[in-house]
Amino acid sequence: MKHLCTLLFALLLTLGARAQGVITFDKDLHDFGKVAEGAQATHEFRFKNTGNQPIVINDVRASCGCTTPDWTKTPVLPGKSGMVKAVYNSTGHLGVFNKTVTITSNAATPSKTLTIQGTVLAKDEMKKALTPAQLAQSPRLVLDRTVHDFGKMEAGQQPIARFTVRNTGKSDLVLGALASSCNCVGLKSTPAPIKPGQSAVLELIYSQRKLGAMADEVTLNSNDLNGDTKLKLKANVVKDLNAGSMVKESDSTVPFK
Repeated sequence: MKHLCTLLFALLLTLGARAQGVITFDKDLHDFGKVAEGAQATHEFRFKNTGNQPIVINDVRASCGCTTPDWTKTPVLPGKSGMVKAVYNSTGHLGVFNKTVTITSNAATPSKTLTIQGTVLAKDEMKKALTPAQLAQSPRLVLDRTVHDFGKMEAGQQPIARFTVRNTGKSDLVLGALASSCNCVGLKSTPAPIKPGQSAVLELIYSQRKLGAMADEVTLNSNDLNGDTKLKLKANVVKDLNAGSMVKESDSTVPFK
């Protein structure tokens, strides 16, 4: 009897040790090939839980700040699938890249590394590298206008300029980084990839604190091979919008009525 109990206990320990999730990826390396500078090179690695317990991904760390990871946040049950996404920002990174994302989970193998690689080319080089047929399939960014005038605004305010972006090309348009010489313009949020024939609203936050008539140029990167897009934000920036509403009445100053 004692021997039987020992065997049962050993069997339970063995079964318990085998009760784990197993994370199985379709591949652990993705080569983007040639990427135009300004594009957000994105790949979604798919995996399946081939074990017998749920898998929970605790964290995904990229090897550099130019790569942004995302992943399935909910438990992945046995037999079900999940994903780990890597987004590489190619702006200002000409040349060959090889980046990794490292996954930490409760799977049988608690740490797993995935790799993305490719070569970033300047847009004019990219155009030369593509065939006419490939160029015809590329995205095309068209704006409803290129200038927004806020009129009079108070220093310290953060008004929003809204532009409509339309993709008149034949593949997804991906908007990238934003740059301005004044460092006073930011994106409220980055629109998702814009499908051919579709439009999206681009919201720019203007945080100009200098006083006077301002005209700041903004460069918007994208995977449009025709080049970066230039925008201009204009405003008459004043210290206080309520100031100047005072007039002299006799020797005292009173506000307008």
